[in-house]
Amino acid sequence: MAHPPRKLAFILASTDQGSLIVNRFDYKMVDAQRGFGVGFTLLERGSYDAPEVELVVKTLALRRRYFGDGVVAVDCGANIGVFTVEWAKAMTGWGRVLAIEAQERLFYALAGNIALNNCFNARAIHAAAAAAPGTLRIPMPDYLKPSTFGSLELRRSASNEFIGQAIDYADERLVPVPAVSIDSLGLARLDLLKIDVEGMEPDVLEGARQTIAACRPVVMVEQLKAGGAALTATLEGHGYRCHARGPMNILAIHPSDATGNHLTRT
Repeated sequence: MAHPPRKLAFILASTDQGSLIVNRFDYKMVDAQRGFGVGFTLLERGSYDAPEVELVVKTLALRRRYFGDGVVAVDCGANIGVFTVEWAKAMTGWGRVLAIEAQERLFYALAGNIALNNCFNARAIHAAAAAAPGTLRIPMPDYLKPSTFGSLELRRSASNEFIGQAIDYADERLVPVPAVSIDSLGLARLDLLKIDVEGMEPDVLEGARQTIAACRPVVMVEQLKAGGAALTATLEGHGYRCHARGPMNILAIHPSDATGNHLTRT
């Protein structure tokens, strides 16, 4: 039986970071040659943000050195799981990853990449990382239209980024997704908390207060949309020391954590 023509978005790519399900429309061009987006970078360069992957793998190994096996990393805003897969592979036999992704289609790719790379120590959670558990209504982009899907903001604001297509935030166009807080996960241990959630970073930190106080994980948080000063103030309120990781990220380490003796020199 003949099927009508269908444009294909998600493809399987052999990258330097393993075989990955990637959306080939995940890009926004700057000019004829230059662009950005997780999919664009993987398909153009063969890998994505290798220096940050290397830094986190080093961090996780140091946490193992000082705190023993059973290392736990949480990837908030995991997208298709490049970081999740790399961390899980590196921690085979001694650690695990919880990957949280709100966009349903990206979550499917995330889960597929975890399975495809045999990361039995990784778990994907379809939810929005937030200040409290519940339900969040979020927009649904067109995944067949070129856009940086990882830049999608779940809430309307006066300064929403143009990701390559207009996003409809009208209530009737929003879809419900579960919301989880880090505290609601009930983690007895947390070694690394990575937060890249397009402006909702303060919400995630608010929902992680108890876990941060109990576990004192290394925190890596994107500052582009939430503002570095506000995030730094929040983390310093928890007793952390904050270090800039280029223009995008803040690396926060508690002074009681010997891991910082190694990381802040790099």
